[in-house]
Amino acid sequence: MSRQVVRWLLASCMVVACMSAVVITGRAAAADAVIAHRWVKRLTGYVPVRDGVELRYSLLLPRGQGPFPVIINYSGYDPGAIGGFSYEHDDTAMSTDLDATLLAHGYAILGVNARGTGCSTGTFDFLGPAYGQDGADVVEWVAKQPWSTGSVGMANWSWAGMSQVATASERPAHLKAIAPGMALTDPRLDSWAIGGVPSQGFVTGWWSFLHSRWLAVRRSAEQEHDRRCLTQVERNYASGETPAVNLPAQLIRHPLRDAWIDSRTILNEADRIAVPVLSMESFQDEATTARAGYYQERVDPNLLWYVQTNGDHDLYESLQFRSTLVSFLDRFVKGEANGFERRPHVEIWQETVAPPGSQRPQSDRQARSSWIITRPQFPVATSLMRLRLETGHRLGVGGTDTRPPSQPDSYHYPVEGPGVNDNFTGARWGELQPGWREGSVTYTTEALPEDVVIYGPASADLWVSSTLSDTDLQVTLTEIRPDGQEVFVQRGWLRMSARRLNEHLSTDTRPWPCDQPACIQALTPGVPALGRVELTKVSYAFRHGSRIRIWIDAPSATGGNSFDHASLPSTNQIWHDDAHPSQLVLGVLRDVTVPPKAVGCGNASMQPCRPDPLGATMR
Repeated sequence: MSRQVVRWLLASCMVVACMSAVVITGRAAAADAVIAHRWVKRLTGYVPVRDGVELRYSLLLPRGQGPFPVIINYSGYDPGAIGGFSYEHDDTAMSTDLDATLLAHGYAILGVNARGTGCSTGTFDFLGPAYGQDGADVVEWVAKQPWSTGSVGMANWSWAGMSQVATASERPAHLKAIAPGMALTDPRLDSWAIGGVPSQGFVTGWWSFLHSRWLAVRRSAEQEHDRRCLTQVERNYASGETPAVNLPAQLIRHPLRDAWIDSRTILNEADRIAVPVLSMESFQDEATTARAGYYQERVDPNLLWYVQTNGDHDLYESLQFRSTLVSFLDRFVKGEANGFERRPHVEIWQETVAPPGSQRPQSDRQARSSWIITRPQFPVATSLMRLRLETGHRLGVGGTDTRPPSQPDSYHYPVEGPGVNDNFTGARWGELQPGWREGSVTYTTEALPEDVVIYGPASADLWVSSTLSDTDLQVTLTEIRPDGQEVFVQRGWLRMSARRLNEHLSTDTRPWPCDQPACIQALTPGVPALGRVELTKVSYAFRHGSRIRIWIDAPSATGGNSFDHASLPSTNQIWHDDAHPSQLVLGVLRDVTVPPKAVGCGNASMQPCRPDPLGATMR
């Protein structure tokens, strides 16, 4: 059974209910063919960190005499067991294929389990204050080992991407470069409560998946007759279900931003990173979203190389990206004079596709961009496009609305919008819910007279009233193609009681919630208030003849994220008169030549197509 099917299974059920399924999954994985060994020697042991905790490691050495430059993979899944029984049968959260590539290029691979995970000692504390310190201690320990040249880098994505940001912020002397992908750095606004809307669904499934990775560690330890590891895994299982450690329980205990949340916001130290960074992200990331706390803005732009693309959470596996990754590591970890530093600092992949019929992770490895926009450095300059919400469910492009003013548009809450990409096996639109016509409003432009390439976050500045004191907004951005097909572009969310902004961090296209208890504001029933909804970073080419649309409805499953609702059923209204000028604000890239033909409908990774549910109507 593939890793992606495992993830879908675990994201769909509670921990206890899933455990028997996880065991079955592991047995199925163990029956698969053993992967080819790409390492010459494997070493295992424990790295002592400054407070006496010992972190389990597994080291894979490449061919050659050594010593070797070392790439660290550090997370709480199963990196401390790479090369073991489960890993050999591809029952791992790690990328065996990426490891094979790095080994072939002469790197030693060191997998390290975070404290309190797998068979590492200590107490698990997701992104806690010791996390980056532990990573820095590992880097310095590695540099002193006889198999190490003293040049250390870090790679991989998701939790292993977060580890790199946290570790590099500690500035260990022997860390030469990091290549984080798909990272949370402000976990509350990136994942746990996007726009202030709680999303417990993903965390619950992730907690189950984490346990499955410790089962894989246990299977490897059983095969190796490693009593110490087996004993510690059992301790970590038991500790993980205590209230002080269990992450789903902690998030219930900390529903608003507080000191506990702040101490796990690794974004706060990202400006300390002083080594070259290769950042990779997917705009439609179904696991962590593409927000990433905007940590890239806090890195010295001369040290940042940035690859962005449409696609899924595991697109870090792309062989197109891998060639960039290896060149980056060769330049800054090995010290080869390969000219990487002269490359454009920003690559924005457009219309990335995978071969039809391929399954993940093979599809991620084979995914390739159809075309690329480059920029010499980050941040990327954009101009603003403001689209007004107008009478008749129209989005106005420039000029003045000459139509007579009308009443606000009403819809019933909470009727969830359709799920998008919510089954972890591929891109798709979910079914429209009963009552969707009364439970949503849309605004659509006329056919565009020219190509429009958007980039970055977008802001839906909406004047909203409700019959109750709070409500949640989901805004979905789509393209309506001339053939009547609707393409998913991006989404964003806002709890209206969380609408007050951090003015220092907000821009025209990026509303940044204040996200402090003192900033919470109830709605006055029937009185419109301005709520700015952040649509997560994206780049997309709307070709001339297409139309731009937004849907407004109640939050719904998007990738692994599912959301609570703010209130009982109510009636919401979207206002768009002169006193309440609701608008969509987009960042636009100028001087871009767009290929005249778009990729086939539904072929762009994680951007599903469907027939326009509204047909020729404007609703």
